[in-house]
Amino acid sequence: MADLLTIVAAVALTAIAVAAVILLVLRYARAQADAAVADIARLQQEATVRLQAMGDMLAGRQSELARMVNERLDSVSHRLGQSMETNKQHTVDHLQRLGERLAVIDGAQKNITDLASQVTSLQSVLSNKQQRGAFGQGRMEIIVQDGLPKDCYEFQFTLSNKSRPDCVVRLPDGRPLVIDAKFPLEAVTALREAKNEDERTKACARVRQDIAKHVGDIASKYLIPGETQDLALMFVPSESVYADLHDGFDDIVQKAFRSNVVIVSPSLLMLAIHVIQQIQKDARMRDAADKIHAEVGHLMNDLDRLQERVFSLQKHFGQANEDVRQILVSAEKIEKRGARIRGVEFEDEPTTAEVIPVSITPKLQAN
Repeated sequence: MADLLTIVAAVALTAIAVAAVILLVLRYARAQADAAVADIARLQQEATVRLQAMGDMLAGRQSELARMVNERLDSVSHRLGQSMETNKQHTVDHLQRLGERLAVIDGAQKNITDLASQVTSLQSVLSNKQQRGAFGQGRMEIIVQDGLPKDCYEFQFTLSNKSRPDCVVRLPDGRPLVIDAKFPLEAVTALREAKNEDERTKACARVRQDIAKHVGDIASKYLIPGETQDLALMFVPSESVYADLHDGFDDIVQKAFRSNVVIVSPSLLMLAIHVIQQIQKDARMRDAADKIHAEVGHLMNDLDRLQERVFSLQKHFGQANEDVRQILVSAEKIEKRGARIRGVEFEDEPTTAEVIPVSITPKLQAN
């Protein structure tokens, strides 16, 4: 029983000690909590002050940022306005230039339309044999008229066999050179439009047949011995057709040359007309050789007379120079004598001077 009381007492003391320890721990914890609360309050106050300072600073920065943004916006608005004005002016200028170019394009389109109509009309002309012949003859007449005087050629001249070539050019020997315009367009067009070898062969045969017929007609009708030149010109009024003939039908060209018929294009006809012009000029020079010789003789006589008159004039100039020299000598003597008279320098002169009478009137009358 005593042991039990002792144990109970020990337990009670232990409990009291534990309670005391717990009380002390609680007080210490409370003290620490109060200190922590105080620190938290202090920190909260400091944080409040800092937040207020930061709020003020942010407000100032915000106002500064707003001012800078407003300034930038004003500057950007001004620049944007200027850029828009410049772009507007450039746009107006470009639109004006575009309008001008459109006007030019409209004019070009109109010209193209006119050219297309002319090409269509030319195509219709070339499709008709009679109109095509008139077209070739017209080109030939223009070339001849531009290169030769009117008395050196004649269109639709009638020969002794009643044939009428398109043009004859009179040469110095009296025999005219015959020029006839032919335009084998249909055969050449068929050759160009041939799609296979069979069509091309037929077209080539047709070209050879047409050219041979034209050459034969010119050789039989317009080459008259003793009346016309031994050579005639067959005018093809197209450089491309002439090139096609020379490129693909050289045998026909050589055959025509052996028949004394030369196929010429507009450029070759111009060259031939120029050569004929030089031949006619040389002939006129030969015909006028006697007159030129006589005129040269008259010119030499005039030159001899001019030379004699120049020599006479030179002689007169020499005499005039001599007279001027003597006049200058007399003037120098008169000047010296006048100087002596002015200075009254008569020491070397005799006391009685001889007076020489001079009669000036007869000399003046003679002059």
